[in-house]
Amino acid sequence: MPYAPALLVRRGSLLFLSGVTAAPVYHSHPHREEEFDLPRSMREQAVLAMENLRKTLEAAGCRMKDLVSATRYLTDVNEQDDLNRVWAEYLGGHLPTTTTVEVSRLATHANCKIEISAIAVAEAAATPRAPRSTKLRRSRASRHPKRTR
Repeated sequence: MPYAPALLVRRGSLLFLSGVTAAPVYHSHPHREEEFDLPRSMREQAVLAMENLRKTLEAAGCRMKDLVSATRYLTDVNEQDDLNRVWAEYLGGHLPTTTTVEVSRLATHANCKIEISAIAVAEAAATPRAPRSTKLRRSRASRHPKRTR
């Protein structure tokens, strides 16, 4: 997998995404086991997690190409190649910075094999600006003359 050691962002607004897994983004609390009947393979879970990531980005007005950074938590680093193949299918040539961490278990549920937290940059909304005046501004004293009694 190609690697991006750093990205410099000079535009837009930051969007911080909580970790997404293969489980439904909106699930019950306390958890209901039927909501975590997940596929056993990393590839299938990675596809579901990437779909959840895509949908979450789109809900905020962003796309996958707006990702600038992601942390990917895996329960088995030996399955990283499967994740990387799915990652490349969704991102194509776009390379956000990534950190991949192996964990003993994900807090969401024991059946989850992957969790992705991410940062994206949303384009700033075009805000009309008042034209700058070329006239010299009056000094504070001239705007607020002393009052005499």
